Amino acid sequence: MHIVCCIKQVPDTTEVRIDPVTNTLVREGVPSIVNPYDIHGVEEAVRLKEKYGGKVTIISLGPPQAEEALRRAISFGADEAILVTDRAFAGSDTLATSYVLAQAVKKVGEKEPVDLIICGKQAIDGDTAQVGPGIAYRLKVPQLTYVMKVDKVDLGKREITIQRKLEGGKEVVTAKLPALLTVLKDLNELRYATLPNLIRAAQYRPAFWGKNDLELDEEKIGLKGSPTTVRKVFPPPAKERGEIIEADKDVDKVAKDIVEKLLKTKIIADR
Repeated sequence: MHIVCCIKQVPDTTEVRIDPVTNTLVREGVPSIVNPYDIHGVEEAVRLKEKYGGKVTIISLGPPQAEEALRRAISFGADEAILVTDRAFAGSDTLATSYVLAQAVKKVGEKEPVDLIICGKQAIDGDTAQVGPGIAYRLKVPQLTYVMKVDKVDLGKREITIQRKLEGGKEVVTAKLPALLTVLKDLNELRYATLPNLIRAAQYRPAFWGKNDLELDEEKIGLKGSPTTVRKVFPPPAKERGEIIEADKDVDKVAKDIVEKLLKTKIIADR
């Protein structure tokens, strides 16, 4: 079974800063990490490889420094990694990104057919959850989103059965392969990388693909292929400290004060 995982290098959210002039994220000097949802996808891909046999290929679209994210995926047990990088991809929104990644998956499949594509539910720097479904649409494969568990893969029947997380419950779905999953962090527990994999990752150099290595319509990449316009980026306002009501011996009075405050804030209705 050949599994392709799409991962993204993102700024560490605890260190994010906003440029007040351009309203864009300041990435210079900010530590980067592998998108947390994506790394759980890599972990699941490696587990499926261990159970059913096969190969795990990692693809990432990003700047040259994203090579470090690919090495992290290799340390988890992935077999190969490809960094899709080119100045022509700068400014790509989710539409353009999904297009380029879909074309990269197609090229990977020319050498060895792809059975399963795994993406994180969303990237923590954009939170759109659009790239995975966009790839599935372009590849014309079933998309299974919010996956919290992979129950089984039947390679004979070319089927996969998963559990999707829903509000207040779950849904069990069986789909034909090839398929695309977008996964949650609930899917698995990350393991520590083994020493042999760490050594291999430190020495590993991924393949680098630019726009000339893929069959691309240049009107669909970069800023030209990105209809999304970011008007403003800003951090959420800091939460105010809640009011503390000192308790005393008069419990009835304390309860009355709390009810009055709740009525003023309309948290409860006056009956």
